[in-house]
Amino acid sequence: MNLEARWLDAFIKTFERCAIATGETVVVLTEQQTRADLVTLAELALSQLQCRYFRLTLPTPATPGGPLVRSSGASLALTGQSSAVAALCHADVVIDLTVEGLMHAVETTEILQSGTRIMNISNEHPETLSRMLPDDNLQQQVKQAVKSIRSASRMTVVSEAGTDLTVGLKDARTVGVWGWTDRPGTLAHWPGGLVVSFPAAGTVNGQLVLGAGDLNLTFKRYIESPVTLQIENDYVKALQGHGADCALMQDYLAAFDDPAAFATSHVGWGLNPAARYEAMTMYDRSDTNGTELRAVAGNFLYSTGANEFAGRFTRGHFDLPVMGCTIALDGSEVVTCGKPVS
Repeated sequence: MNLEARWLDAFIKTFERCAIATGETVVVLTEQQTRADLVTLAELALSQLQCRYFRLTLPTPATPGGPLVRSSGASLALTGQSSAVAALCHADVVIDLTVEGLMHAVETTEILQSGTRIMNISNEHPETLSRMLPDDNLQQQVKQAVKSIRSASRMTVVSEAGTDLTVGLKDARTVGVWGWTDRPGTLAHWPGGLVVSFPAAGTVNGQLVLGAGDLNLTFKRYIESPVTLQIENDYVKALQGHGADCALMQDYLAAFDDPAAFATSHVGWGLNPAARYEAMTMYDRSDTNGTELRAVAGNFLYSTGANEFAGRFTRGHFDLPVMGCTIALDGSEVVTCGKPVS
């Protein structure tokens, strides 16, 4: 692939927002299956900014037996690599170019606690990244959304399709991502533009209805036939529907043989007006990680799988952006029929 000047410019601008100082140590973390174009763009941008960096390349782990895992945000590249983890803990900044990303990796907590900040660049086509440059306005929108959730006790989600979900927010852990990080001990991913909460155990109840046009990002697939998830005390107790979508989801989660795969991981909504709903139809599956679809403004993002704040860990994971929902915090709407409230 021929690299474009505008792609490099996007990397430079994003790294400038990360406030990487000339004297800081930067590690470009890659694995054998990392996209070569992303590595080149990241290193050229760091060079242009006169940042001191080195590349750390790890073997891409072999795929274990059982269900395939995609777009999980939980890279296994650092598993058993204690020396590599130590090197990252001694860095000021990690440019994370692992295929799955370090957002939910087991080793990430240790790295962040050392004061290292992690800038994850999602495994996307560079065109996607350049289209979704983070900006100050997006940062303020995300910060306000985080503040709203943290001050609320309950989230409700309803839709004309039949979704009727209640999430208790007491003791939930809420994070917002606007596309860059400039503070020690923090992690961000690019593209950004969303807010998510990890609810405490036993606080999610109701039903979630996936209609035609909603998304399953693990499968990188637009839903074609309705699927209803019956949720009790965090856990999907039943998946109901006819057609391939329901069958695929049921078979996939069951294959982990782990109840936590059916549990709620996080909930939230997208805020990025630059994110395009139709984007997944425009790229080959190997050219997208689905991060853009998580950030589509007004989508309700429901995810199953690991929630470390509720004491649940599992490889099973679904990210399910649902369109057309109304989301309210203590009765005050923040998204109305799939449109963020200004």
